[in-house]
Amino acid sequence: MDKKILVVGGAGYIGSHMVRRLMKSNYQVIILDNLSTGNKKLIQGNQWVQGSLGETGLMDQLFREHTFEAVMHFAAFSQVGESMSKPLKYYRNNLSETMVLLDAMIHHDVKRFIFSSTAAVYGEPVEVPIPEEHPLTPTNPYGNTKLAVERMLADCDSAYGLKYAALRYFNAAGADPAGEIGEMHDPETHLIPIVLKAASGEIDHIRIYGTDYPTQDGTCIRDYVHVNDLAEAHLLALNALIEGGKSDVYNLGSSNGFSVKEVIQIAEKVTGNKIPVVEASRRAGDPAVLIAGSEKIKRNLGWKPQYKDLESIVQTAWQWHSKQT
Repeated sequence: MDKKILVVGGAGYIGSHMVRRLMKSNYQVIILDNLSTGNKKLIQGNQWVQGSLGETGLMDQLFREHTFEAVMHFAAFSQVGESMSKPLKYYRNNLSETMVLLDAMIHHDVKRFIFSSTAAVYGEPVEVPIPEEHPLTPTNPYGNTKLAVERMLADCDSAYGLKYAALRYFNAAGADPAGEIGEMHDPETHLIPIVLKAASGEIDHIRIYGTDYPTQDGTCIRDYVHVNDLAEAHLLALNALIEGGKSDVYNLGSSNGFSVKEVIQIAEKVTGNKIPVVEASRRAGDPAVLIAGSEKIKRNLGWKPQYKDLESIVQTAWQWHSKQT
């Protein structure tokens, strides 16, 4: 029988791409998603349980009915701005509910965990590209909750032998080239899909938050990595744990940075459309530059990103976006 994986948040953007990659590798997948931010249209396969990882009874039932090789967690809230104004919402979902999941795993002797973490754990970088050993000083509640889970995982490893991989990724982007799944958030807060909405005329303009950052054009710089390359990295981390590997933390990024204005220019080239821009003040909690140092996962697990330039990433996002309009 194929090995069975529980994917929490498998109806979300990154989770759905992970499910597709697991199925291609002959893993059996059970999806748990409450659809608070996920979408039924993104569910792959037919084994979906609607519910929350914080439901103690449901968690116990799932782990009694299935024998899981591992759990993959993609169910966090992830909007930096919202986390600043509603921190308890983030601590409840991202931290407290993850505790319920981990408690069920330990109780049922499931000892492998792949965690979707974030570059937000680093805060304002003191060196770029950012290595995994960089100081951990988040500047927003979202980053605080992710770091708290990472520390909880390390403690669970020490106490219970839970082996985990925490994958700190930068900006997920793009869509599966088959065009069947892609980015679907409501509301949409990620730069590339918002830019594409402006390119297609769905919205009037793209708003740039801050043009006075210490960067070459005054706008924030971010590192974009294709969602399928992220899924491949998660699969490598999963296989390493199944083969007896130790717990570890990895950055996932392209190690290249693009400013907001550069992203808009590339999107104009890909779509052939002019994108109207409105400049606004900075958002609280946004670091000026986030670029990943991803050599560790390439060295240790053999990760080889297939999408190496932003234009090809935006092209797959535009292909998906065009099908939805």
